[in-house]
Amino acid sequence: MTEQRGGPTDESCVLTEGPWTHRFVGANGSRFHVVEAGTGPMVLFLHGFPEHWWAWHAMLPAVADAGFRAVAVDLRGYGASDKPPRGYDGYTLAADVAGLIRALGERSATVVGAGSGGLIGWTAASFHPTLVRRLVVLGAPHPLRLRAAIFADPRGQFAASTPALKFQLPRYEHVLTRNDAAEVQQMLSRWGGPRWVAGPDFAGYAQRCREAMLIPQAAFCALEGYRWAFRSVLRLHGYRFVRLMQKPLVTPTLQLHGAADVASLPRTAQGSGRYVSAPYEWRLLDGVGHFPHVEAGDVVLGEILRWTKS
Repeated sequence: MTEQRGGPTDESCVLTEGPWTHRFVGANGSRFHVVEAGTGPMVLFLHGFPEHWWAWHAMLPAVADAGFRAVAVDLRGYGASDKPPRGYDGYTLAADVAGLIRALGERSATVVGAGSGGLIGWTAASFHPTLVRRLVVLGAPHPLRLRAAIFADPRGQFAASTPALKFQLPRYEHVLTRNDAAEVQQMLSRWGGPRWVAGPDFAGYAQRCREAMLIPQAAFCALEGYRWAFRSVLRLHGYRFVRLMQKPLVTPTLQLHGAADVASLPRTAQGSGRYVSAPYEWRLLDGVGHFPHVEAGDVVLGEILRWTKS
């Protein structure tokens, strides 16, 4: 990737100091940047697109204060984690989560995922059920619900997925990073709830996401997961992925979804519980868009703690 004028080109921009510790951990053949606070049973946070670990900066100290080991990770290809050219398929991303739990010295963890991180959470719980003690997903339908809705709901989820369809275009990462990654802010604005977008915290949050996307290769890697999701539809390993994901989850699952989410529609997310044989709860959050963890942080924090302790 060419250097962006005025934008940082060094991953140190995500190593923000705070009431947490930055570490680098080897897992599943890659090096991951993790940020942790507190001690106790582990809660592992997976960010979505176009974010990085900072999505959870307000959650980490609060979850730590409640008696847990709170860990946020820069997913493969994001922030200060490794950016290999391959490995953005569902199998590898789920194995990253499993590897991280083991590498951090735990036998299991509560996994909290938002957006595309929620899709990874669903997959990790499906493929590695003994490692995911409890699951909380925000703004993320079950992958099979999302896949079915894209084809069955052309005016709804297919239209909502149009930005991700654009990601299939070669070299679209250059569009994403143009003008100091202005497109990242546009996406946050389109997908976020109107209250949050018009509020005082939005601009600062968007700026951090833009900076992280300007780290060399981050934009390319961020799009590769979406590219695999679409390309795999017509390929054998994609068919195998669907077949494996049909097995019901044995992990207790809490699903929180913004009523104003225009990226993953609520009607797409509803019904995900059919893929869970364990205890399952669904809650719709009024006035909240695709980023509940930053739009309604206090509500989400309370729900995470309730589910983790129950």
